[in-house]
Order: sequence, then structure tokens, then C-alpha cells
Amino acid sequence: MKIAVIGATGAVGVEIVKCCYERRGVFGDEPPDLYASARSAGKVMAGPYGSLTISEFTLEAVKSKSYSFVFLAVSGSFSLENAIPLTTNDSGTATYVIDNSSAYRYHDEVPLVVPEINFSAIAALDSRLVANPNCTTAIAAMALYPIHQQFVIKKLIVSTYQAASGAGEPGMQELLNGCKSQLVDNQTPSNSVFAHPLPFNCIPMIDKLQENGYTKEEMKVTWETRKICGLADDFPVSCTAVRIPTYRAHSESIVLETEKPVDVAAAQALLDSSPGVKLVDDIRSDNPKYPMPLTATGQYDVEVGRVRRSEAFGDYGLEFFVSGDQLLRGAALNAVLVAEECIKNGDLA
Repeated sequence: MKIAVIGATGAVGVEIVKCCYERRGVFGDEPPDLYASARSAGKVMAGPYGSLTISEFTLEAVKSKSYSFVFLAVSGSFSLENAIPLTTNDSGTATYVIDNSSAYRYHDEVPLVVPEINFSAIAALDSRLVANPNCTTAIAAMALYPIHQQFVIKKLIVSTYQAASGAGEPGMQELLNGCKSQLVDNQTPSNSVFAHPLPFNCIPMIDKLQENGYTKEEMKVTWETRKICGLADDFPVSCTAVRIPTYRAHSESIVLETEKPVDVAAAQALLDSSPGVKLVDDIRSDNPKYPMPLTATGQYDVEVGRVRRSEAFGDYGLEFFVSGDQLLRGAALNAVLVAEECIKNGDLA
């Protein structure tokens, strides 16, 4: 099986390669072909497959290889230009293109997929282009969907605590450099990736401001949760997105109102049995356990804990906290799981 990763040198691209290697029982032992810009062409990238040489991306070069899957870890503008042409190749067979950008997430004809929730959307839309969700949405959806199936969510309020990794490798590096400046050099950290210095700070505005006073990052949670979970276009979702000075893994506080009364123990049992979710909710012991970026980093599953009855909505409400690796569940792993499900379902004809 032939696989390509375009944007292989970025933080998400690197994780896609690792995920393919770790799941080579499904994908086979052949390493993916790596593509990036001309600036990176010819460089050798070390990883789990050993040393792999990066090729310069051209549409013609990729289409000539007849890949089964092409993973895009690139900008939205790149995807808009290349994603659809890449779904066909020179041999006349189809290629699944799994796009991590936001370019096609809101196109009605393109499925926006979290495999455990709505993998069937790919067949329903008969699409070889699949959009990967925003990282915060994918992490939240893993916990929200089983609750919704059992108790029917009526309203949803989300507050996010997003790591530097949400801005990719440049954001992660800016946080590290800023911490060094503050702690070692006793200098005020500089900033270019983030609107303000991130070390020892939090920034309650991520992405561009929209006309309604929310940011685009916040509206992504609203738009994408509705689409993934099959909710109405006017389903009430409100989000506040905050950048915090953690290196990797996003966290979210989730408050929801339900149509059916919620039993906390039943909700915990439901979450504990849901694929891709790890219940971490031991708050009364001498060594309390709950979701944290430190423990969620590098993990495939989304941690869920602090599950409790909502004082705002009473018996018809639930509150909990989630942490998930933004580069894995929120990006690379989700994309690779889409491909894995395609293989298991025999969808490569």
C-alpha cells in the first residue's frame, strides 16, 4: 500500500508518519513517501522508519505514484489548490485525500470525520476527499457524542485551554524560547507567533475576530460539532478559546444541558466504555487523578474526568473536563484512523 505525507516536516506531518509506523499492522511495513516545499527537498528526516529523504511536492509527481492515501498537513490555501486534483491519479484509480486544514470542513459535499462517530459520512457523500476536524473539536467530540447518544444534548458551552502546539512547531519553539528568556536570561519574552508573550500568561483570543464577537477558532467548535454529530444548523454551542503556556495537549471545560435527566455514575460508565476515551476521574483519593496535559501528551485516548452534575442545569446537566493530545487525537491520529477504517471497510477499490 502506497501512502504519501505532504507537509511532512511540520509538527502534524511528523506525527502522521509516527502513527503510520505504529499501525503498520494495517498499513504494511513500507514507509510513506514524504513531500514538502522546495526548501526542504533532499533533506533526510529521521524517524521510526529510519532515515527518509524528503521530495519536493509537485502535483504531477504525486499523481504519478498512484497512492492509496495522501495525507495533507498543509495550509488551507495549499489544500484548496491541490486536494481535489489529488483524489485522482495517473493510473486512473482513486486516491483518498485526508486534509488536516480547514479548507473543506464546511463544504456540504465533503465529509468532516471523526471515525468513531461518523465514518459513514464518507460513503454517504461518496467522497474521496475527507476533512479532518479542528483539534479542539475532535478532542471534545470524543466525549460529547456518547453523552449525546444516551442523554441528548440540548445546549453546549465549551471553554478551551489550548497549548502552544496548536500553532505548530513555531508556536512550540516560541514558548520554549520565551521560557528560557524569562527564567535564564531574565529578559521579557519576545513574540511573533502569538499576539502576546505566552510564558506565564494566557491569551483569551485565538484566531481572527468574527462579526458576532467570537473568534474563528471558537466558531470552528460550533460549526464542526454540529456537522460531526449531525446536529441542527442552529444548535446552541458557545465556545471561549484561550491559549495557555503548556507545550502540548489541549484541555477543555465542557458544560452541557440535556433533554433527559443525567445520572453521573451512568455517564461515567458510558464514557469509560467509549472507544478513544479514557476515564480519569478519581478525585477523592490521597493522590487525585483527573485529565491533565502532562498525562494526555503522547496518548491516543482523550482523558475525561471531573464528571459532575451541573449546578446550572440541575438533573438535566453535566460538566466535565477533557485533555487530549492536539497533535494526535486532534490531528494526525484522527487522519490515520480515517485511512485505517477505509482499509478495514474494503473501500480502496
